Amino acid sequence: MKLNIESLRKAGSFTGRPVEKEISWRQGSDTITATVFVRPLGYQTAVSDVLAAGGKQDSIAGRIAAAICDEDGNPVFTAMDITHGPIDKDELAKDPDSTKRMGALDGNLTVALLTAIHEVNNLGKTTSSAPLTSSGTNSSSPASAAPRSRKPKKP
Repeated sequence: MKLNIESLRKAGSFTGRPVEKEISWRQGSDTITATVFVRPLGYQTAVSDVLAAGGKQDSIAGRIAAAICDEDGNPVFTAMDITHGPIDKDELAKDPDSTKRMGALDGNLTVALLTAIHEVNNLGKTTSSAPLTSSGTNSSSPASAAPRSRKPKKP
């Protein structure tokens, strides 16, 4: 295949439109349900992962910020919004120079968003069982295996 836009399009190498998902999470004693849009993993995620590897942003916050978007694919969060919260508008109204943030994203909401991201990126994929590894032991059944010697080792 010659690498060009048309051959990549035919191969499905572009992430396409965001996927609409409904999520629910517990907030205190309430269950909240919301509709989110999830961008399949792509370029934005790769950039986020590189920034995280370089210690420039939190990896989980970056993954959420890269994946959660509006219906047009525009980001909803920045990594800073997730780790520290957006700028507090009430504080900003009192002091236009305020940089006070609202606090990190709720843990239950974070898990719900990560679950939605996982579901979108693993649709139709089956997970295989863990690969077999050699432990250095005989895998034959106990009935056919020779019994171990009970003699003490010589010094």
